[in-house]
Order: sequence, then structure tokens, then C-alpha cells
Amino acid sequence: MSDKRIREEDVVALLKSGMTIGIGGWGSRRKPMSLVRAIVRSSLRDLTIVSYGGPDVGILCATGKVKKVVYGFVSLDSIPLEPNFRAARQQGTIEALELDEGMLQWGLYAASLRLPFLPTRAGLGSDLLRVAPHLKTVKSPYEDGEELVAVPAIHLDAALIHVHRADAAGNGQILGPDPFFDDLFCMAAKLRFMSCERLVETSQLLDDGPLQTLKISRMMTDGVVLAPRGAHFTSCDPDYGRDEAFQREYATAAVDPEKWRAFHDRWLTIDHAAYQRQLAEGDAAR
Repeated sequence: MSDKRIREEDVVALLKSGMTIGIGGWGSRRKPMSLVRAIVRSSLRDLTIVSYGGPDVGILCATGKVKKVVYGFVSLDSIPLEPNFRAARQQGTIEALELDEGMLQWGLYAASLRLPFLPTRAGLGSDLLRVAPHLKTVKSPYEDGEELVAVPAIHLDAALIHVHRADAAGNGQILGPDPFFDDLFCMAAKLRFMSCERLVETSQLLDDGPLQTLKISRMMTDGVVLAPRGAHFTSCDPDYGRDEAFQREYATAAVDPEKWRAFHDRWLTIDHAAYQRQLAEGDAAR
């Protein structure tokens, strides 16, 4: 099996301005924030971000990286509205396509199956078909002839996800209570990059959790980034919870330009290598 270990900067070097990038996790949970930070540090711009959004979307909007967001929601969970995303919407600095949460899932699933669309009842009777006229309906070819929304496949140029454990070959393990969507993001994308809390031997993956926790196959990934606390300040239970104090600071800074500059500069200097050294020292002590 090939060794897929790379660094955040290697991931960014493979991305290009104008790409459509899917970001895993959802809300303020298990977001690949070290990879988001690497994008913020880069010259990338005009990105289309597809996400069950949290601070990943907000920070990329606030730093001028985003042209369009396709989303089911954008929330910080304990803080319902993501402030930087809200500001971008209100100021009209981005394009936005809000889909029903199930429609977003269905679009990713269609792309993963290499289908042009999948039918659903979601969206019928709502204003979604009016505000998003590119969405079409189809009639069932069977006797009932039911009219359904044809959710188009959401094809991604790249996907970024974060998991608890991974091996060098690109298998990923999700140990928390939220193992949703990451596999679909990977299967809908041409390039797939996974950051992880810990890099372990393949045999150890089953020591840490049951087979059902192995949500990401090596066939779904092109690169693995070791990033201890790489989801901070979002949650990565059971390894660590959401840093509520840090998140409140983020939300407060988002509405104050002076505070935002200070927060932004400090956030960019977070060093995951330091966390990695702390983990290694702890393992050695045991």
C-alpha cells in the first residue's frame, strides 16, 4: 500500500483558484480547520465551497477566498448564526445557494454514484424552485407519475475532511457521534485530502473502535495530513470538545474590525506541530 502522508502546504499546492471544494464535518463539529488555515495563508481565491457549514465557511468568506457557497446550513451550533457568513450574505460579497439538507446530501450522493441527478420530494411546495430556477422537476416513469425534484449531482474538484485516526495508506476512522457526509464528500471529489488527530498502524484502527467506525477507505483518499487538534476550535469528540470560549471570541471578533485583525493574526499562527510533540511526549511517558 502506498504512503499518502503529506503536509497542509502540500495539499494547498495541489489546489487552484476557482475550484469547487467540499468541506466535511458539519456545523462546528469535526471541521478540517488546519487545512482551512492553510487555504487562508495561500493565494487561492474565487472558490466555491460546498459544506454543511460552520466556521470553515465563515473564515473563508471573511478572508476573501470565496466566490460562492453551496450549503444546507451555516451554524456554530451553540451560536446559531455564523457571523462572518451572515455578514457576507448581507453585504452581497458572495453568491449563495441554500439547499435542503437532504438535497445537499442527495447531490453529493449522485456525484458519488456518477449519476446526473437523484429524485426527491424535498423542495416541493417551497420557494427553493423559484429562487434556484436551475433546479428542475421530473415525473416518475411509473404508474403514479409523481412529480419530483431532480437534484443535480454536486461534483467537487477537491474534498477536505478531518477524522480521529488514520493510517498512512489513507484509511480513516471516525470515533465520535457524527460520522456523517465525509465519505460522500470524498466520493464526489476528484482530489480527496484527510487530516487526522493521530496516525496509527492499520492494525490499530480496529483496536480503537468497531468496524463501523472505519468510514473512510483508502480508495477515497489521495493524501493524509497528521494534524493533532486539527479540528480546533470545533469539536472532535471523544478526543476533545468544542472550545466554546475560543468560539465566542471568534464570534465577537467577527463583528469588530479591530478585534478581527487581532484574532485573525493569532489564529493563523496556531502550530499543530506543538500538539504533535505533546502527544509524542505523553506516549513516551506511558
